[in-house]
Parts: sequence; structure tokens; C-alpha cells
Amino acid sequence: MLIIDKMLASGIKFVLGKVAAAVDAELNDDARLREELLAAQMRLELGEITQEEFAGFERDVLARMREIRERQRSGDEPGAEKPGELKVVGVEATANFEQE
Repeated sequence: MLIIDKMLASGIKFVLGKVAAAVDAELNDDARLREELLAAQMRLELGEITQEEFAGFERDVLARMREIRERQRSGDEPGAEKPGELKVVGVEATANFEQE
């Protein structure tokens, strides 16, 4: 039973690691942000949003893109610890299966 518990914990740790990597890649992908900006520009041209709404969205997206590029230029890891920030470094899981 101990082997199964260790395998289950290892499997959960593996899956959570993959999820964290996917989330990190998604949050630090400026190509996705460019696509969002192009989509917003199309919505503006179609009259779905106003110029003011587009300007606000554009400002936010460009600020996020600058943050990503600055982080990449400085060599900081996306998940690198900074003063005042918390970082999850691992996951510990235990399971207790009682048999009757």
C-alpha cells in the first residue's frame, strides 16, 4: 500500500508541476497578448467597442508586454522570488486509505 501511496503522490506532483509550467508559459507569452490586442482592434473596427475602451485595453496589454520583456531582458526567471513575493516550491500530498 505504501508503494501505491508514493506512486499517487508522485503522479499528483508531476501533474501539478505540468499545470504550473503551462500557467507560467501562458502568463509570460507576449504572442498571446499581441493576438488579444489584434482581436480588440478588430472589435473596434467593427464598432463592438469604443475608442476609449480600446485605448484602456491597449494600455493594459502594452504594460503587460513591457513587464514580460523587461523580465526576459534582466534574465529573471518568471517564477523567480522577489522581495515581498511568495513562491510555491513544491507540493506535498498524503493519502490514508483505510481498508475494512
